[in-house]
Amino acid sequence: MVERISTKQRTIKEKVTLQGVGLHTGENVTMSFVPAQENHGFAFKRVDLEGEPVIEADANYVVNTQRGTNLEKNGVKIQTSEHVLAALVGLDIDNVLIELDAPEPPIMDGSAKFFVEALEKAGVAEQEQEREEYMVKDVVSYRDEATGSEITVIPSDQYQITTMVDFGTKVLGTQNANLENLSDFKTEIADARTFSFLHELEMLLENGLIKGGDLNNAIVYVDKEISDSTMKKLEKAFKKEKLSVKPNGILDNLTLHYPNEAARHKLLDVIGDLALTGTRIRGKVIANKPGHYVNTQFAKKLQKIIKQERRNSVPDIDLHAPPVKDINQIMEMLPHRPPFLLVDKIMELSEEHVIGVKNVTMNEPFFVGHFPGAPVMPGVLQIEAMAQTGGILVLSTVPDPENYLTYLLKIDNVRYKQQVVPGDTLIFKLNLLSPIRRGICQMQARAYANGRLVSEAEIMAQITKVKGN
Repeated sequence: MVERISTKQRTIKEKVTLQGVGLHTGENVTMSFVPAQENHGFAFKRVDLEGEPVIEADANYVVNTQRGTNLEKNGVKIQTSEHVLAALVGLDIDNVLIELDAPEPPIMDGSAKFFVEALEKAGVAEQEQEREEYMVKDVVSYRDEATGSEITVIPSDQYQITTMVDFGTKVLGTQNANLENLSDFKTEIADARTFSFLHELEMLLENGLIKGGDLNNAIVYVDKEISDSTMKKLEKAFKKEKLSVKPNGILDNLTLHYPNEAARHKLLDVIGDLALTGTRIRGKVIANKPGHYVNTQFAKKLQKIIKQERRNSVPDIDLHAPPVKDINQIMEMLPHRPPFLLVDKIMELSEEHVIGVKNVTMNEPFFVGHFPGAPVMPGVLQIEAMAQTGGILVLSTVPDPENYLTYLLKIDNVRYKQQVVPGDTLIFKLNLLSPIRRGICQMQARAYANGRLVSEAEIMAQITKVKGN
């Protein structure tokens, strides 16, 4: 179930910048966290490219999960997005723009630690809009049959994550990690570094796929015998005079932060990848042998469920409560009059949304001909009723609404789901799709009756001042 809760959205107070090297590209990169408006979410901006294109942190833009979660939109790419996104979620932040002058964020030490420190330096600012959360009511799972990896989310009072990893190697073994409360992310998860096995490292180095790596940003588990020639290659790649293997099976120059650091890093990755759903989750995630592919496939599945529930979710309003605007107040704002006034009362009104109600009775004149013996409210009149409700939203932005008229400019993506008949109570909910500019309003409109979505559309309207007023 998707709902807004009393917790306010959060962004950062000021811009903060980091510099480093991309793990796979080896390119120097400057990355900045920038405050963003309410309902912005997370997005990446490539400031090095013409037009400074923006890629939203959206599971639908995942194109590759080899060695990281890679996004692409209109040919513009962002590589290894997960550590940055994990830091944002881990610090309970909702809205930030991430500016980069290269395709990949800096790897730093292979964890989210430096991103967390930068965000804390910028400071966190509470915003006015309430946060939306997906309240897990039913078990949702995704399983990759090829690898046996599986992610499940179950109901819980808060966002919790458990990861279980098993790579079938003695040097790493089986590890588990838990995060019971997101507030513990900074102290328990953020500094868990990325890792690689020796056989993977050899392949990556040979193919030039890990140009920004060194022994300070990746734990290397030695899962095979190292020949002298291989050791010399590693020493050259890492620019070290001497390398050796520690008793715990890890290349030297690094000390584990935790015995289960690998499992903790996998948990970090899960948080970052699931940020691509675009909605906060209230539930417990259990990830068995997680990886970027299964993580992002699960994020896509969850995103579809959330989108469907958001569309079908009937506004939770008390129809017996006093309205924000009754029929007389509506007629003071709208020029429409019976029999073409199709909204009876306004139950909620904010800068970004409006909820209206219409009681459909047999006295409606259109039932005479639509249809005799089988009365059904015409779909076009449902759209008109939603447009009138949206007119209240846009007219509420001017001090003298009685001097304006509202005109429809465009209607897109119209869908009719259920019939509306005499005796139904229609509930209209309209949300702004973008800020109102020059009197032009773009809205997502939905109509509900009997606990179900009956029709929806994207509506564009404009208010125009009446000549002579």
